[in-house]
Amino acid sequence: MTGLYQDIVLNRTRHPLHAGKPVRFEAQATASSPICGDRVRVYLSPAGMDVHHEAEGCAIMAASADLMASAVLGKNPEMVREISKNFTRVVTTGEADPSLGELNALAGVSEFPSRIGCATLPWRALEEALANV
Repeated sequence: MTGLYQDIVLNRTRHPLHAGKPVRFEAQATASSPICGDRVRVYLSPAGMDVHHEAEGCAIMAASADLMASAVLGKNPEMVREISKNFTRVVTTGEADPSLGELNALAGVSEFPSRIGCATLPWRALEEALANV
């Protein structure tokens, strides 16, 4: 499990950069896992693709939510969907993608199939929020 909880994951869990409900947002979506109890709400402001989150659950899910928000900042919806697809591939195969930067810290999740859902939960919420715009 050491590889799973890399410094960046622990840092983003303890000191998230994009946590909390913003004053203004255009769409929101919630995703939860009945298996482990993780829950995340994503707030989306498409002008500049600004994402914030409220994450309750494991470190993997919370770090994924915050890393996701950083990764999509300023991107258009098409780019966000491509990043999401590439991220899902990374956490299911364990193969890093240089274009994803810090998101590769979660590549080790692939070794723990039950945790893949934790890592992808915020992304499911983000995709739903995009659909609600």
